[in-house]
Amino acid sequence: MKLMLFAPELVLLLGSLFLFLLSTGKAGSKKARAVTLGLALFNVLVCLVCLPLAGSLFYEAYRIDFFSQLIKLVMAMGFAVVLLFSTELKGIDDEIRPEYYLFLTLSMLGLTMLVSSVELLTMFIALELSSYSLYILVPMRDDRTGLRMQMESAIKYILFGVVATGVMLFGMSYLFGLTGTTYLIYLLPILHQMMGNPAALVAIAMVLGGFFFKLAVFPFHSWVPDVYQGASNETTAFIASVPKVAAVAMLIRLTAMATAEGQGLVTLLIVLSVCSMFYGNLVALQQTDMKRMLGFSGIAHAGYVLLGLVTMQEVGFATSLYYIIGYLLMNLAAFLVICKVSAKGENLEVNDLSGLHQRSPLLALTLAISMFSMAGIPPFVGFMGKFMLLTGAFQTGHLSLVILAAINTAISIYYYLSVVRVTYSTSPEDRPAVVVGGVAKAVSVALVMIIIAMGLFPDPILQLATYAVRAIL
Repeated sequence: MKLMLFAPELVLLLGSLFLFLLSTGKAGSKKARAVTLGLALFNVLVCLVCLPLAGSLFYEAYRIDFFSQLIKLVMAMGFAVVLLFSTELKGIDDEIRPEYYLFLTLSMLGLTMLVSSVELLTMFIALELSSYSLYILVPMRDDRTGLRMQMESAIKYILFGVVATGVMLFGMSYLFGLTGTTYLIYLLPILHQMMGNPAALVAIAMVLGGFFFKLAVFPFHSWVPDVYQGASNETTAFIASVPKVAAVAMLIRLTAMATAEGQGLVTLLIVLSVCSMFYGNLVALQQTDMKRMLGFSGIAHAGYVLLGLVTMQEVGFATSLYYIIGYLLMNLAAFLVICKVSAKGENLEVNDLSGLHQRSPLLALTLAISMFSMAGIPPFVGFMGKFMLLTGAFQTGHLSLVILAAINTAISIYYYLSVVRVTYSTSPEDRPAVVVGGVAKAVSVALVMIIIAMGLFPDPILQLATYAVRAIL
């Protein structure tokens, strides 16, 4: 039974070891891809089987509960979807693809371990495992497309990541100094008694900084546009989606350490939320590169996610979880289209999508639904998520925050619908038709159906999220 508690991690760990052995030999990229895809799909099944399990491992430093198991399942599905639509891996040389799949799996292993970590040092090690694997993936892009900024992007990613890690470690040392323990279960009651102490609020805020970096919350956002643009399309698809789910999960776990008396933390979250929304949306208006636009859009969505955390209530945390799951789906749908339309792995300008409705009607529909959902237009998951986030913030007395969030939603409609306009209202000119394989078509249809279903019937996912949050509160 103890082995089953650690089953998802064991699957990824053993898979990583096997990929490492493949990378030391002369295994082809096709074999490495087949192994990784099989591993990802098997991991989804294992996470599904392990969903109801609960327990603790490693001297209580690692907790398995419904919250962590649900997040692992969502991330496993996201990982599998990225591998399913990135069949050709156009931006990566054949020779290094086994290593590419190895580090992608290691990053997934780190994220899976992160969401079960309930001890500060365990949390730090898991976060660094996932982060350093991503740092290596970014510069693996080849130079065939004429773009040579991947090294610069990787260096920026590492430098900003190191700073965020340093801030988080400093905050952890504060928490240990204040409480004498690194276990969250013992930290909570002590911190609840010292919410009026500025040192406690500063410590929590600094620890949150490490996850603000992952989620790309202002002012921890500076790496986003360059890394999105410099990394290969498939790498960006992973970075932009799966780690953000883990970041929100850990933000919920850590924000729960505060109480209603911790008004300083609430004020900080409000300020960061407003800054993220305005900065992300206003800068996204000027972007012509699709990935940079989605990068700045992601900063704005991070601001929306914080609306749920501001409430400091179970329902707010559950709504943030619902929203980030929806964002994962919307983002994956958009990047599926980018990966398929890009002929040689090059970055796409918005104008490169001209006439996509004639070149590939299914991809055009997928992209349109993704953009509509991100813009918060009904009946998609983006609308329902924003509606519930705004309602929760309003009910807890944050009227001005709700008004500012509504204004930002209106701003974002312009650049999202600009993409739809180019896709459907322009001529393809001399651009060729886009050939889409059967697997990519199936994934595309599935994403579209889930985005619509989660918007029309939010209750099942919201109830799961609420039950998950209740497990950690």
